[in-house]
Amino acid sequence: MDDLKKLDFKELEKLYQSETIKPTFDYVHIILALIIFGKNNKEGLGRYRLKKELLIGPGTARSLVTKLNENIGFIKVLNEDNKRKGHILTEKGKVYLKKVKEKLPLIKKVATEDLKDIILNADTSKVCLILIRNAADNMGTGIEQRDAAIKVEGLGATCLIFDGKKLHYPYKSKKHEKENKVFVKEKIQMYLKKQIDKEGYHLKQGDVIILGLGDSFKKARLAGLNAAFTLIKGKS
Repeated sequence: MDDLKKLDFKELEKLYQSETIKPTFDYVHIILALIIFGKNNKEGLGRYRLKKELLIGPGTARSLVTKLNENIGFIKVLNEDNKRKGHILTEKGKVYLKKVKEKLPLIKKVATEDLKDIILNADTSKVCLILIRNAADNMGTGIEQRDAAIKVEGLGATCLIFDGKKLHYPYKSKKHEKENKVFVKEKIQMYLKKQIDKEGYHLKQGDVIILGLGDSFKKARLAGLNAAFTLIKGKS
């Protein structure tokens, strides 16, 4: 999967099929829900907890759970005799989540104070690091990613590209690609690499790091993921 630059969202289309009201959840909520279900796949995850994690209303959470279960079979009830125990991923759901994780292997909270030189509103922001495999060729100036982060009530997003040796900022425009790269300060390079390495991953040429910003970690996580989807979302 690492050699693919896009993640196929076509399989998720059925979640939006409705004869009445179109669902209010977005792709970022679907993918994050699968990730959270994956982390709770032994004890199960209920709608109330999911609502809090995704920052959505109870009706939206109910709709998302129902459609993940009935429309595409990605989740199932943990215990039919006690449905309050919540849902877990099915084998089909696990297969799709594996594809997601191959493209987005790491989603992690990182310290704001260590990144204050490269993020806005460092004193008030929380930061979520998203590692995206092989996405550099899809990267523009970073404006699209910032806008996507703000769309889900984040405070923005900082994008960094790994050229095989160092992290650098996106180019100001396509015509600037052959000009000198603007590299991240060595101290921050080392900090980010360390955060990734200690989770068992390593940066590869063409990888992109997105630092999602929000006034809470959950908002920063949504911001970072929505920004990431601008680089990986394929057909839908």
